[in-house]
Amino acid sequence: MTLSEEFRSRNFSIYGQWTGVVCIVLCFALGIANLFTTNVLHIILSAVCLASAFVILFIEIPFLLRICPTSSKFDSFIRRFTTNWMRAAMYTILSGLQWASLATGACSLIAAAVFLIIAALFYALAGLKSQEFVGSKTLGGAGVAQMIV
Repeated sequence: MTLSEEFRSRNFSIYGQWTGVVCIVLCFALGIANLFTTNVLHIILSAVCLASAFVILFIEIPFLLRICPTSSKFDSFIRRFTTNWMRAAMYTILSGLQWASLATGACSLIAAAVFLIIAALFYALAGLKSQEFVGSKTLGGAGVAQMIV
């Protein structure tokens, strides 16, 4: 299945996964950019945003669990997020943390919050429509790991 066929499949978990990839880039960039501010809450939330980029990286690109040396505890934590509902919950929590940055004034962490909630909505829609979670083959989904090993 090619990338364009994946998008035409109308499976919302594919849309959520690709929105998650956008979230990785945004959380990483905005996490670093907001570390250098004078607002303590923004510094804390930017560190959370930066850490969530790495968690999302391992959740959305499962092939990395095979090639990166990680602990068994971390692997079991990441493997909890295999269903659409668990991913929707995780993205909702991460988005809520970034929305908390509004408490002391607007900053660019809102962009990360918006994309995190969009990913949560895609996964929730996939759950509501009872769609199976389908990982993109481009991102190391079904079959890619077996071809390389």
